[in-house]
Amino acid sequence: MQNVPEGDDAPQPPSQTSTTAPRRRRGPGACLLIVLPGMVTLGGVFAFVSLVGGGAAVPQDGTPGQAESAVSNVDGSYVPWLRRATADCVGVTPALLAAHIDQLSGWQSDGAGLSELGVARFTDAGWKKWGRDDDGNGRSSPHDKVDAIMALGRQDCSLSKQMTGLRTKGTVNGDLAELTLAAYAVGVDEVARAGGVPSPARLFVAEVKKRLPQYSALVARNPEQGSDQAADARMQAPVATLYVTSPFGSRAHPLTGVTKLHTGVDFDAPQEAQVSAAWGGVVEFADMTPAYGYRVVIDHGTVDGKRLQTTYSHLSALQVSTGQSLSTGQAVGLAGSTGLSTGPHLHFEVLLDGQYTDPMVWLANGG
Repeated sequence: MQNVPEGDDAPQPPSQTSTTAPRRRRGPGACLLIVLPGMVTLGGVFAFVSLVGGGAAVPQDGTPGQAESAVSNVDGSYVPWLRRATADCVGVTPALLAAHIDQLSGWQSDGAGLSELGVARFTDAGWKKWGRDDDGNGRSSPHDKVDAIMALGRQDCSLSKQMTGLRTKGTVNGDLAELTLAAYAVGVDEVARAGGVPSPARLFVAEVKKRLPQYSALVARNPEQGSDQAADARMQAPVATLYVTSPFGSRAHPLTGVTKLHTGVDFDAPQEAQVSAAWGGVVEFADMTPAYGYRVVIDHGTVDGKRLQTTYSHLSALQVSTGQSLSTGQAVGLAGSTGLSTGPHLHFEVLLDGQYTDPMVWLANGG
């Protein structure tokens, strides 16, 4: 098997200095004596304005009151609550819920108007419907981040169910997560009338999805704790149909004839079929290799203190680059037959602390 090469650091350009010849000192001219006082006064005005008017920075999209996004504001201890809030919810992931909260408030409880409370910006009426004392501290409050996470999760999951019903009937079409966010932004009826994401909701949906990669990485860095994590079947299928052409285990290589461990699973996939990330994480490697052809390695963080990675090999094209953060299901590349391969397929591997494991154990429903 080929070792994954590491990237090189780009050299930094040398700093440059310049010198100028000294000039004979001259006294101030008449023009300077007239103009200088005015310039000093004007500078003082600008300084005063910057001090009294330089509050929160204006967001790039021009949305008033929108806080800047910062994963550093979110403690990893909230990730289990994000998972719990979306555990039984189709279309709403922990990362999506976190990104939704970020878009609403930047995860800052302060700064909301009197009618919008806490990190999830609930109104009194909304909190009365969705809010509970989820962390058991004796009070239900939108200013309690755990209570707010769970409440917004209930609201989003309810919207997701409604969108699922409308999509099943053919009333609306589109990505379920996008439809759910649109329903939050403008209401279920507006989405139903539009038959999909209506124009007034598109900016909101785009802003939430823009935040997804960073929160997928945050969730990946804070895996669930507990027993039997390796057999948790938590990953999503990397290709549309999981038809195994060569399973994990010892086999004779079809080209070399050498019998050794087949380190992953080969899934049948037509040329240029879409290959997606089985779980959120950060791209550790994306390049051409002699044996694996175009290959992608994704780092998913740790599980029970062990590093988890997945690989995608023999691709015909790459759709990611090293260092890129990915969410579950995000495009990785196109299936192909590059490297040592007998035909178009996906060679998929799961490594736990560098040790190859059977990928089928990790995939939902065992594939």
